[in-house]
Amino acid sequence: MAKSAAPFKFRFGLRLKLLLLSGFLFIIPWFGYQYVWEMEKYLRYGQEQTLVGTARALATALHERPNLFNNQASFLPTVEKGKDLYGYKFNQAIQLDGLYKDWPNFATQAHYYGQEHQLGTKLSQEELSLHYNAAVGKYDKHLYLFFSVVDNQLVYRGKNARSISRNDHLELAFVDAQGSFNRYLITNKTPGWIDAYRVSNTSDNIPVAAPYIQGQWLETNQGYNIEIRVPLSQLGDKIAFAIHDVDQQDGQIITSVGSADPGSAETLGTVLVPSPEIERIVKGMSYTNSSIWVVDHHHRVLATAGDIKKASGVWRSTEQAKDTDGLWYKIEQNWLLPLYYQILTKPPKDFIDQLYDAGNLTGKHIESALKGKSQSSWRLTQDQKAVILSAAYPIYIDNKVQGAVIVEETTNGIRTLRNRAQEKLFTSILAIMILGALAFFLFASRISNRIRHLRNLAEQSIDEHGRINSALTPSSSKDEIGDLSRSFSTAVNRLSQYNHYLENMSSRLSHELRTPIAVVRTSLENLSMQQMPQASQQYIERAQTGIKRLNLILTNMSEATRIEQMLHANEKVVFDAVKVLSGCLQGYQQIYPHIHFASQISLETCRLMGSPEHFAQLLDKVIANAVEFSDDREININLIKESQSLVLTISNNGILLPEQMQTQLFDSMVSVRPAEKQNQPHLGLGLYIARLICEFHQGSISAQNKQDSTGVKLLIKLPVESG
Repeated sequence: MAKSAAPFKFRFGLRLKLLLLSGFLFIIPWFGYQYVWEMEKYLRYGQEQTLVGTARALATALHERPNLFNNQASFLPTVEKGKDLYGYKFNQAIQLDGLYKDWPNFATQAHYYGQEHQLGTKLSQEELSLHYNAAVGKYDKHLYLFFSVVDNQLVYRGKNARSISRNDHLELAFVDAQGSFNRYLITNKTPGWIDAYRVSNTSDNIPVAAPYIQGQWLETNQGYNIEIRVPLSQLGDKIAFAIHDVDQQDGQIITSVGSADPGSAETLGTVLVPSPEIERIVKGMSYTNSSIWVVDHHHRVLATAGDIKKASGVWRSTEQAKDTDGLWYKIEQNWLLPLYYQILTKPPKDFIDQLYDAGNLTGKHIESALKGKSQSSWRLTQDQKAVILSAAYPIYIDNKVQGAVIVEETTNGIRTLRNRAQEKLFTSILAIMILGALAFFLFASRISNRIRHLRNLAEQSIDEHGRINSALTPSSSKDEIGDLSRSFSTAVNRLSQYNHYLENMSSRLSHELRTPIAVVRTSLENLSMQQMPQASQQYIERAQTGIKRLNLILTNMSEATRIEQMLHANEKVVFDAVKVLSGCLQGYQQIYPHIHFASQISLETCRLMGSPEHFAQLLDKVIANAVEFSDDREININLIKESQSLVLTISNNGILLPEQMQTQLFDSMVSVRPAEKQNQPHLGLGLYIARLICEFHQGSISAQNKQDSTGVKLLIKLPVESG
C-alpha cells in the first residue's frame, strides 16, 4: 500500500514576517499621499468654479452700462499704436523733476517715435536728427506725460523773443470734457520749470499762459527730457502731441515728430485712462481676495483691483492658536518642519507676473471672453515660482462684447492647505516609521542575538585551525534559524567524526605499516649479504633506498601526533631562551657547515615559561626550513626584547612566498616547495609543529616577504616571564 503524502504545513517564517511588516509600513504613507493629492485636485476645481462665479458676478454688474466707459476711446473699431494712447495707473505721486526714475517700467511702457511718426515734411533716416520715447500715466486727478528726446541741436527761445515757435518746443492738443479743442505749446528759454501757453495758432503775437500745465524741462547728454502733468478736468478722451525740431536760432521748423497731427480735433488720437467709476465697482469685489481686471475689446485695462501677490484665494489660514510653550511645538518648529520643507515647497511670497500692473492683457482665456465665451486657464508666472488661475467673462453693451472681466488668484492658498495636510501626514508617517523601526529593531535584535548565539557556539565548537572542541547543541526553534542551527549541529558532528578519523589515521597507519616495512627491510638486508649478480644488487639498493624514504614518511606522520600529545602532557618550567638559542646555534654550525649563521643577540638572558626541549625543537624546525629555502650561504638570526615579549627573527635570501600563502603556511599538510626541491619526502608538517610549540608557549609565529623582496623572514613572538 502506497504511503499517503505528508500534509502541507504553513510556516510563518522570517521572510514572511519581514514582508508583512514592510508592506504595512509602505501602504499607509501611500494611501495618505494619494488622499492629499485627491484633496488638492478637488480644491483646485472648487477654486476654479468660484473664480468663474466672481467674474460672472462682476461682469453682470457692468452689463449694459455704456456710461461707465469712455465713448471715444473704449469703443474704437481699431487701435493704432502710438496714436491711441493708454495712461498707465500709478500707485504713487510722480515728482516733476525731468527724470523717469519714479516712472514704473518706463522702458517697457514708453512708445518710440521716429521716422514713421513724422508730420509734414518727411526726412530720411540719415537726415532725421530727432526721435524720442514718450509715456503716459495717471495718478489721482492728473495725467502725466514724459518725453525723453534725442536731439543733436537744442535751441531755446530767445530771452527777448516774442515768438514761441521758432525754437525747439512741445505741442499738445486735446479736446476737453466740454468738447472744446485746445492747443498748447511748451517752449522754454532755459532749462527748468516749463513755460506753457495756450494758442489758437502758432502765429499769435500774444500767447496766453497756461499755469495749470506744470512740469520740468531737463537737459541731457543726448538732448532733453520734458515731464508735465495736465489736470484730468481739462482733458477729454482725444489727444495728440508733437515735438518740433529747430536747429537754428529764430529758424524754421525742420521736422515734427508726434503721435498725431495736433492741428485739428479731427486728426487727434485718443487717450484711455482707467475708469474711476468702474474702479469703484471693482474695488468692492476685491474683498473676495482676488486680483480683478476690466479690459475693453482692445485688451486695454480700464480698471484694476487687488494685488495678485496677495490673491491666494478664499482658502485663508484658519489655524487655531497653538501652545507656543509646549514641548511638541518646539520639536515641530525646530526639527520637524525644517526637515519636511526639504521636500515640500512653501508658496512664494514674491514672484514676477507678466500681467502684473500691465496696460494691455493677453491670453487665450481673454481672447475667448472677448469673443463671447467665458473661459478659465492655468498658467505659470514668468519666474515659474507660482501658479495662477485666471477666469475671464465677457461684458455686453448693446448685445455686443465690449470688454471682459478677468479675475485671477494664485494657488498659494491651496498649496498652503496641502502643505498643512502633508505636514500632518509626514508627522503620522514619522510616528509610524518610528514605531515600525522600533518593532524592526526589536525583531532584528532578537534575530541578531540568535544568530550571534549560533555563531558563538560554532566558534566554540571549532577552533581557528579546524579542530572540533565540542559538539554544537541544536536549537528547538521551528523557523529558518532553528533549521540553520540543526544543520550546523549535524555538520559539526560529522566533521568531528571525520577529524577524529584523520587524527588517528596517521598513528594507525604508522603502526600498521612499520611491521611489514621491517620485514621488507630485513629481507633486503639478508639479500644484500648474499652473493648476487651486479645487476640484481642495484635493484636491492634501490629497494633499500625506497624503504628508508617510506620509513622517514611514517616518522614524519607520527611526529605531529606525538608532539601534540607531549605538549598537552608536558609541564611548563622557567628557562633561559638565550642560553638555549646559543647552544643550538653552535650545533647548527656543525650540522650545516656550509651555512654561515649571522646572529644578533642583544640580550644576555631572557626567561620564558615553557619547555626548553620543545623550544629547541622549534628552533630546529625554523632553521631547517630557512636552510632549505636559502639561495645563498647565510642565515640571519636576530633576538630582541619588545615590551614584555621576546622577538626572534630568522631570515634568508631565497624564493618569495605567494601572497595568499603567508597566512596558510603554518597549517597542516601545507608546502610551497618548488619542483627542484621535491627530492626529499615532505608532508608540510615542519612549520605546523613550530606553530604548535609557539602556541604552547602562549606566543605566535608568522612569515612575510622581506621589504627588499630578496627573501623571507619568520617572526616569532613569545611572552617573557617577569621576575
